[in-house]
Amino acid sequence: MNAPTDLPLHVQPREVPAAMLDALKARFGERCSTALAVREQHGRDESPFDVRPPDAVVFCESTEEVAAVVSLADRHAVPVIPFGVGSSLEGHLLAVQGGVSIDLSRMSRVLQVNPEDLTATVEPGVTREQLNREIRDTGLFFPIDPGANASLGGMAATRASGTNAVRYGTMRENVLGLTVVTASGEVIHTGTRAKKSSAGYDLTRLMVGSEGTLGVITAVTLKLYPLPEAVSAAICHFKDIGSAVATTIQIIQMGVPIARCELLDVNAVRAVNEHSKLGLREAPMLLMEFHGSEAGVKEQAETVQAIAAESGGEDFEWASTPEERTRLWSARHKAYFAGMTQHPGCRTVTTDTCVPISRLTEIIEASVAEADASGLPYYIVGHVGDGNFHLAYLVKDGDAAQRETAERLSMQMVQRAIALQGTCTGEHGIGLHKQGFLVEETGAGAVEMMRTLKRALDPKNILNPGKIFSL
Repeated sequence: MNAPTDLPLHVQPREVPAAMLDALKARFGERCSTALAVREQHGRDESPFDVRPPDAVVFCESTEEVAAVVSLADRHAVPVIPFGVGSSLEGHLLAVQGGVSIDLSRMSRVLQVNPEDLTATVEPGVTREQLNREIRDTGLFFPIDPGANASLGGMAATRASGTNAVRYGTMRENVLGLTVVTASGEVIHTGTRAKKSSAGYDLTRLMVGSEGTLGVITAVTLKLYPLPEAVSAAICHFKDIGSAVATTIQIIQMGVPIARCELLDVNAVRAVNEHSKLGLREAPMLLMEFHGSEAGVKEQAETVQAIAAESGGEDFEWASTPEERTRLWSARHKAYFAGMTQHPGCRTVTTDTCVPISRLTEIIEASVAEADASGLPYYIVGHVGDGNFHLAYLVKDGDAAQRETAERLSMQMVQRAIALQGTCTGEHGIGLHKQGFLVEETGAGAVEMMRTLKRALDPKNILNPGKIFSL
């Protein structure tokens, strides 16, 4: 298996011919930029990789414009990389072979809301927070919450999930249909607004999670959910991570329909305390949320409180008002940046894995022991209700030895997850960082089948090349 630091990040780029740049500038005017500052903005994400920026950035405002860019790219065999808000953690949007970044952030319209059917269709640049603001008066909401205010097109492309996944599932379960621009510039539609279909291959699921390597998503039809009658959040502290995880496992195994169940280790609690001025007890903590009727929420919370007490849970506190809940969840969502502000001059090497819930204690405790022994600063946050957690190592920018240590620890944790019949990534995706792990998890035959699909749908390898696997 290739280690992540050995990936060919500096392969020979494919030049963008002057004729293509001239055509893009003629079509898009100032919305086609070759300015270095704009290119650099679109050549970085939240991953630890340093890669040359794309050769040009085009700001598209419609499906037809995306199709025009991709058609030109097909004609000249030039890579195109979709760009949402740049919150990727695994290098998805990096222009490893040069080419054109297609910025979709201006495609930010909510196209259609069907409250009676619990569906909405949006352009890819709509963010989850924007959608929920625009549909609030319908009594509905979209629950998938990866933390960052990510674009819904990017969330579909990476099969994102997040804090609500334990109850509402991931993007895979919540995308009904897509509009996609193929490698030849053709526009296709997958799926419908119906809840189910047996019509042909499931192209929607093929595109969801394909990380921009099979097509450029230009519209997404999503499931919506009724806003719950009652919502309550609670925090509970534990003497150690094992007790917190044991509580989570019992909650899930007893069938409590908890909406959110987040783990923060002591390092994460300390970071969010300092960053968000919370004053939480500095100990491993579960942050939970319950959705339902008033009676249902009360019953869920009482059950969880009893379970937590059996595992030594202490200081069970409630946050029943929207303001209290928002303050807690805002702090949780800022944990990534809170961790970095505690260590100025550091970059984050963060990885996520997901395992069967019964093996969660085993992998977290082993990974914590290795991280403690390494001496690197780190913190853990996790959507532990579905067996998914994130371990972030903080390394000094430019310190090759620390970076190598972080990558080694990450590799050991991921290999442990695979050995426990889990996955190398629960929600971040493969991107650049986890290509070797994909082979280890799925086997060479499965990856070769993926390559066959890629070659058939993108014969010139222009759609976000170099991601998921090499060709």
